[in-house]
Amino acid sequence: MNEPEAHDHHAPADAGDTVGRVVLLTTSHRVAPGLLSWQAWQTLRTADEVLCADAAHPQLPYVKDAGVQVTIAAPTARELVDRCADGGRTLVVLATAEGDRQLTDGLARLAGSGREQMPNLELLPGSYDLPGARLLDLVQVMDRIRRACPWSKQRTHEDLAKYTIEEAYELVEAIETDDRDELREELGDVLLQVVFHARIAEEASGESEEEAPFSIDDVAGGIVDKLIHRHPHVFGDDTATTPEEVKEHWLRTKAEEKRRASVTDGVPLGQPSLALAAKLASRVRTAGLDVPAPTGDGIGYELLTLALRAEAEGVDPEASLRAAARTYRDAVRTTEGLAAP
Repeated sequence: MNEPEAHDHHAPADAGDTVGRVVLLTTSHRVAPGLLSWQAWQTLRTADEVLCADAAHPQLPYVKDAGVQVTIAAPTARELVDRCADGGRTLVVLATAEGDRQLTDGLARLAGSGREQMPNLELLPGSYDLPGARLLDLVQVMDRIRRACPWSKQRTHEDLAKYTIEEAYELVEAIETDDRDELREELGDVLLQVVFHARIAEEASGESEEEAPFSIDDVAGGIVDKLIHRHPHVFGDDTATTPEEVKEHWLRTKAEEKRRASVTDGVPLGQPSLALAAKLASRVRTAGLDVPAPTGDGIGYELLTLALRAEAEGVDPEASLRAAARTYRDAVRTTEGLAAP
């Protein structure tokens, strides 16, 4: 009769064996340190050992303040499995910001071999990103670029103005051509301009009221306050059931904020001419004024009359002319023997 084989401690576990537990605890750097889920705190407090490879991990001071002892170490997958097998212990690994790819790959290889007495492996997110959390990454990246890039650190609001206009036009083109991939990219480029300008504004001297510094948080806070104030039917006691009523609320609250002497105040004269004419016509019509189109010599007055007529008919003259210009461009390419883009 053959002798029974010696038990291999790396063999697969039998039912009922206590093989321990490895919990990989991940956290988001976009959430304030210490703000962990209830399950994460419970797991940390009840673990037999908590390990972290990064001595500068932002969660460590808060975990230690909570009375949880943390060992600064970077064990291999083999070492973790063996330490768990010692009495079925629970080990928590506080993942670094870059993740612990080498460790997780090692655990996956051991588990996939079919020859290991593996502990229970768990991935526990200790905190989650909220919607918009990647905007924090953008602010951080922009801050670093502003400090470290020789070109970016010298840029001013005046330098960026032309790029801001260009990006806005490229966004409009993506919308009008119904290109979803371009739309996403161009929205990012416009957002970059906002963050870049706000980052520059942080460095203002503050020597006068006109030079008072402000940050991206001030920009966001200002638009949040404006949106809430101009939507009393959403955030207040007013009611609005139609788009027309919403527009009435908007115009009324905007007028209260701006306290303008003329309906033309606040209309930027530097915008494209057709858009300028349409904007002035819209202000006049909304105010209920009867202002006939001026007459004079030259094609400019004819174009103004056409723009005013388009606005009165609910047509965007700028977009309408741009669409016609595209058609003209395609006709030119056809004449040249080229395909339309």
